[in-house]
Amino acid sequence: MTAEERRELIAKYAAGYGEVVKALEGFPKGDLTAHPLPGKWSAREIVQHLADSEMTSAIRLRRLLVEEKPVIHGYDQELFATRLNYNERDIAPALDALRASRSTTLQLLEQMTEEDWQREGTHSESGRYTPEDWLKIYAAHAHGHADQIRDLHKALS
Repeated sequence: MTAEERRELIAKYAAGYGEVVKALEGFPKGDLTAHPLPGKWSAREIVQHLADSEMTSAIRLRRLLVEEKPVIHGYDQELFATRLNYNERDIAPALDALRASRSTTLQLLEQMTEEDWQREGTHSESGRYTPEDWLKIYAAHAHGHADQIRDLHKALS
């Protein structure tokens, strides 16, 4: 990956929180728990997932930067949604967690050296895992879920 490609992905990562907030604009509060699309999460569940995923991802990157060849563990996002009562919790703290986690991680991304980008670990589900792999995933993650929220809003209209 070139330095320019990294910069573009970092910019996309930085914009992710804003995309989620935009997607929620005009979403009826009473419909945040609705499941208009069979088999898909509600808007509230998506936001809770983003908060948990973002906090997990922040630690993953830090471990890649600090530890020698860390093992990065996957987790069962469906079990998180169920056991952590995603559809019953207020989204305001989850949005705060998403924003704060992205903000602090963005500081790291902007300071990383070429040597930092070359570090690696092993993901328990996908094998070799580098900061560039991490960036590809999380630059797009919030945007993808913002699109899901928009789809839910359309389905409710």
